[in-house]
Amino acid sequence: MSAVFLSALLLLPTVAFGSASLRPPPRHCRRCCDQLDPPLNPASHPAANHTPEIRTFINMTILKGEKGERGDRGTPGKAGGDGPPGFRGEIGPKGSKGDTGAPGDPCKVQRSSFSVGRRKALHSADYYQALIFDTVFVNLDQHFNMFKGKFFCLVAGVYFFNVNIHTWNFKETYLHLMHNDHEQVILYAQPSDRSIMQSQSVMLSLELNDEVWVRLYKRQRDNAIYSDNTDIYITFNGHLVAPKL
Repeated sequence: MSAVFLSALLLLPTVAFGSASLRPPPRHCRRCCDQLDPPLNPASHPAANHTPEIRTFINMTILKGEKGERGDRGTPGKAGGDGPPGFRGEIGPKGSKGDTGAPGDPCKVQRSSFSVGRRKALHSADYYQALIFDTVFVNLDQHFNMFKGKFFCLVAGVYFFNVNIHTWNFKETYLHLMHNDHEQVILYAQPSDRSIMQSQSVMLSLELNDEVWVRLYKRQRDNAIYSDNTDIYITFNGHLVAPKL
């Protein structure tokens, strides 16, 4: 009997320990606001020092107000750079004929002409001598200076000039048509027992302020042109053919 009781006492701790190992693990108390996931290691996160994370959620549809008024227009920005040129458009239809314009001003028509003569005979006294005229037939806008015996170009362009003289018996006739200080053409007759009419013509291209005149030239013999103070044998003529463009 005593042996049986002793055996029962020796078995009691084993049963007690065995029953303790079969207990379920302790469960932690949770609040509704705690995290759903359990802590990974309860030993490293003591329950006394654990602070729950709070996340705020705001429903913006509740706070949204009414639509406000439109604001003022902002300051315009800087202009952008030029873009590439576009393609050429199609040719449009031909327009209708315009109205006839008003007639032009006749004062703007470019013109210039002169015709002068000499009644007196002339003998050359100097080495060079300008032929002076005493009769005016035509002198538009006074382009020919009667005191100097020269035509002054006031309309640039192409001109036609002509000189007519009457030779003197037994005297030489020797003249040049001058453009500024340069001889252009000559009018010449040798001494003869007969007097004859001589003529010379030329076309010249003139610039503004150019001069055209007739010059007598004296050599070893007398140089003269004839007239009788009644009729006009000596003439000098010129007119604009085409103005310069």
